[in-house]
Amino acid sequence: MLLQSLRKRVCAANKSLATHGLVKFTWGNVSAIDRERDLIVIKPSGVSYDELTPENMVITDSNGMVVEGELNPSSDLNTHVQLYKYFKDIGGVVHTHSTEAVGWAQAGRDIPFYGTTHADYFRGSIPSARSLSISEVNGEYETQTGKVIVETFEHLDIDPNAVPGVTVRSHGPFTWGKTPEEAVYHSVVLEEVAKMARLTEQNNPRIVCADKFLLDKHYLRKHGANAYYGQNN
Repeated sequence: MLLQSLRKRVCAANKSLATHGLVKFTWGNVSAIDRERDLIVIKPSGVSYDELTPENMVITDSNGMVVEGELNPSSDLNTHVQLYKYFKDIGGVVHTHSTEAVGWAQAGRDIPFYGTTHADYFRGSIPSARSLSISEVNGEYETQTGKVIVETFEHLDIDPNAVPGVTVRSHGPFTWGKTPEEAVYHSVVLEEVAKMARLTEQNNPRIVCADKFLLDKHYLRKHGANAYYGQNN
């Protein structure tokens, strides 16, 4: 059986979506890529989280063709494929329909930078990708969803390593990271900062984004070349 260790990690990462309250029923998926072997491990489509096992994870090549597995891969597979193709540094992708993030996605609004919790993980507002056109929806829908995400980051000149998440208008959030575990972590953070941003606007409808120097300070103290947050080891 291929990629046994990565299968276990992807299975555990998928189960953790439910633990963190990011999913209901089967509304989400996690994948990971083995860059050396050019293989993707992803959740099977429509299977409940309590029925997931490392053995029923699906293995595909980097084009989304099934290499090993008896079940159908997640219907979002081809979105993941596009993100792995264009975001070369990432090793894991998560998609959910978490409530707060979907609220911003359905509103078609970026999640603004209002404070330091946001800045600790996202170096700027979290963008909302545009709606897909009728031809994109009726064509290769999942592939086009991935391409629209990539288009958004290229158009706005955003580093996907510094802003590891997006919402797609009328759809929901996608996050990524160097590992599937980090991608899940970013999903949890995105959901929390989406909620914080909503509450901020409720408390002060005329609020504006916080200062860029505060954003840079908090992001770089965790992620910069001279980062000093946490322990050396």
